[in-house]
Amino acid sequence: MTDSPERDERHLARMQRKKAVIDERIANSPDECGLVLVLTGNGKGKSSSAFGMLARAMGHGMQCGVVQFIKGRNSTGEELFFRRFPEQVRFHVMGEGFTWETQDRQRDIAAAEAAWEVSRELLRDPSIGLVVLDELNIALKHGYLDLDRVLSDLQARPPMQHVIVTGRAAKPEMIEMGDTVTEMGMLKHAFQAGIKAQKGVEL
Repeated sequence: MTDSPERDERHLARMQRKKAVIDERIANSPDECGLVLVLTGNGKGKSSSAFGMLARAMGHGMQCGVVQFIKGRNSTGEELFFRRFPEQVRFHVMGEGFTWETQDRQRDIAAAEAAWEVSRELLRDPSIGLVVLDELNIALKHGYLDLDRVLSDLQARPPMQHVIVTGRAAKPEMIEMGDTVTEMGMLKHAFQAGIKAQKGVEL
């Protein structure tokens, strides 16, 4: 399509209308408050998104906490990176590996319970501005934790604290609690072509 003065004018008018709508929404939005963000779905990028927001929060000088459920057998790039900032991030790797690796339900339950106790400490601390609960949805999916207790603890957190919950198969109740919920879909993945997980991308 070729450019023309008429096209530019239509674009300007459309953007002005859009700006007016967005400005009105911002003006009518309630005061700031802590959010629950749920990142779920079968696509890649749930934890990656969460750790991107963690970096963003740190950039604003916020104190943060991370609890990784399920993961734990091998160090990840995000763990190696964020542990460089112990004065700003409390980073807890509490899992013992993916469920198909551990093959021990009772051990997985015990690990998840221990991870939730650490999570509760973070969720009770008003100095922590952002908490990442990585792969919590998986622990809930397998019944390692009591869903009602988790939701109650999330609800009781400090009013300005943000929480990010990641993992596939988020429970409907978790989706209902979430202020922002994103389902990531998979169109294509390198693993399907026989390419193993790569450092800096999956690890």
